[in-house]
Amino acid sequence: MRSRQYDASMVTARPARRVVETVAAERGLVVEEVGTGFCGAVAECDKERVSLEDRHGKVRVFPLDPGGFLLEGVPVTLTRPVAAAPSAPRRTASGSVAVTGLQAQVAKASRIWVEGTHDAELVERVWGHDLRVEGVVVEPLDGVDDLPALVRSFGPGRARRLGVLVDHLVAGTKESRIVEQVTSPHVLVTGHPYVDVWQAVKPATLGIPAWPVIPKGQPWKEGVCAALGWGETWQGWKRVLAAVDSYADLEVPLLRSVEMLIDFVTEPSGA
Repeated sequence: MRSRQYDASMVTARPARRVVETVAAERGLVVEEVGTGFCGAVAECDKERVSLEDRHGKVRVFPLDPGGFLLEGVPVTLTRPVAAAPSAPRRTASGSVAVTGLQAQVAKASRIWVEGTHDAELVERVWGHDLRVEGVVVEPLDGVDDLPALVRSFGPGRARRLGVLVDHLVAGTKESRIVEQVTSPHVLVTGHPYVDVWQAVKPATLGIPAWPVIPKGQPWKEGVCAALGWGETWQGWKRVLAAVDSYADLEVPLLRSVEMLIDFVTEPSGA
């Protein structure tokens, strides 16, 4: 039998296995998810998944799959940061940067008026931190029927600005006709199209498909509570307010209106 001689040239070397680096998913680290191409900064990370936020504020959650992300074009495996020290919240409920070590502020002469206590409580829940930083007080009114007279009594001026948030401020309504009578350049009136500020809370936040349609002539809050089985109006409002954690739970028209009022009364010329 002819023996086969060993020839080293006949052996093909195996390619070296590529080592995928493991990287701690520190907050702010920008990566790309391989499967979807979604690119964003790490917002949160636990032992099983990571939340990425893109430059438009959209957040998506992905599992921590081995080699499932690209860091500067290189595949990496993300892992939960080890022993990350707890830190103060980076954002307030309104989405603004939280101010730590806040000292008590003397209230400015400028004010923001809202129609009632529910409006005031909702504004406080979302923008309370911002308003305390600025030293701005929010005061509830008992409706806006006497708004022109109340504005004259307030005496607005350059250093005494007034912002007013009005419910159901749409063309042709009683509210719009009242607001047209307020002409001072030191007063800004904004509003939202909803019958009541309750309606400015997104239905999904409350676990309902939509706000009930209440016939004209029937008290809106009472009708809503009856339709949804929420009991008395105070019980319904307690449920609504408790469901709101941040600006993300509110409809855009209310967000826009309140932000405009805060900017108006805190402009340097009105300080």
